[in-house]
Amino acid sequence: MEFVIVDIETTGGNPNQGGITEIAAIVSDGHKVLDKFHTLINPQRFIPNFITGLTGINQEMVESAPTFGEIAEEFYDFLKGRVFVAHNVNFDYTFIREAFKVCGLDFNVPKLCTVRLSRKAFPGLGSYGLGRICEKLSITISARHRAFGDAEATELLFRRIYQYQSEIILQSLKKGNGESFLPPHITQERYQQIPEATGVYFFHDKNGQVIYVGKALNIKSRFKSHFSGNSREKILLKSEINDITWVLTGSEFLAYLLETLEIKRIWPKYNRALKYQSSNWALFQYEDSQGFIRFQVSKNNSKIQNLLEFDSHSEAWKYIMEQTEHFELCPKLTGIQKTAMECYDHQINKCLGACCGKEKVEVYNKRAQKFIDSIQSEKGSVLIKEKGRSVNETCALLFENGILAAYGFISQEEYLENNEEILNRLERVKHIPETKYILRAFLPKIHFRNIIPL
Repeated sequence: MEFVIVDIETTGGNPNQGGITEIAAIVSDGHKVLDKFHTLINPQRFIPNFITGLTGINQEMVESAPTFGEIAEEFYDFLKGRVFVAHNVNFDYTFIREAFKVCGLDFNVPKLCTVRLSRKAFPGLGSYGLGRICEKLSITISARHRAFGDAEATELLFRRIYQYQSEIILQSLKKGNGESFLPPHITQERYQQIPEATGVYFFHDKNGQVIYVGKALNIKSRFKSHFSGNSREKILLKSEINDITWVLTGSEFLAYLLETLEIKRIWPKYNRALKYQSSNWALFQYEDSQGFIRFQVSKNNSKIQNLLEFDSHSEAWKYIMEQTEHFELCPKLTGIQKTAMECYDHQINKCLGACCGKEKVEVYNKRAQKFIDSIQSEKGSVLIKEKGRSVNETCALLFENGILAAYGFISQEEYLENNEEILNRLERVKHIPETKYILRAFLPKIHFRNIIPL
């Protein structure tokens, strides 16, 4: 059996957009070097300055180098029939496979990752980066972050494992061992511990920092699906994840809610959908110097009590315009029209004149108060019963004005006894307006007997 130890340098981290700038490949039988392949590659695109700073490869060096298409057939034959080996193999393998695809060549060979092999062969090391592990094993790297220097060091590392612990390599090559999709720092043993249950999961980097939060009906199945595909983000995530933890929820509804809360709390680097800062708007009420009740659409302010919250300025503006017309309010006093004089609607007899002293305060304020009362009537608290993490457990969710306020797990018997006692035992959560969308999505699916108005 022959192995080909490969290392490449590129212009970036996306195999569909980045270009290869250098390739080194060393053929080994596990005991000695049999053949070598090494060349610079013209990526036919700009090499970023930070890449030049890392690798030393600049635009001038690759101008006269062959393109990948010019060496594709020769390199394809060089790799064919051999086991592809690399440190963090999915990065190198995916780049090369995509480059072959552009040339009309289908590349599919067995592969081994020396990060994964090293974790098994040398357990307990603080880091399994190539530089750190070679330092620990006294393996010299002649030119760090250049393809041939890194390939030589990787070949020596692979040879060390093959000669003393070859069973690790042979086991990894067995078909159907279920490890091919796994990130290099997630062991098969850790993968087997992931529950096939509903909940929220957390990906951690080497420092324990949460870099991604997700939810799933089946956490184990969802974990596996994360690492199918070759997008830049998936490749980077696969290389960074060092551990996974989880919280079981039982309820899919709670999983959606808890995911939202955790993303807003942690702000993980790989979460995008909910990572933006909310720019919620709100409707505020105040009384002017003449005693008229006025309204103002403005950015939400947690320190000031609002009447109603909105997710965009346009949503708030549309609402106040509709209500101004419905309750016959003055558009100047509801903040729609900005004018020092009477509002424009009064000029066409659509406003009754509160803006210019032609309507009494008490008369106008009665209509304004009806508007406020209509808003208050839509508000309230509701307790929702959902399935828990076991057949004897119930999940209780408290929503206030449509937004999650608290949740907890209790036995079904306790749930039926006393709602006040249940509320006292629930864990309060941060006010996150986005949870109202989740409530709207799940509410039609919940049986009316499990919805308790408070």
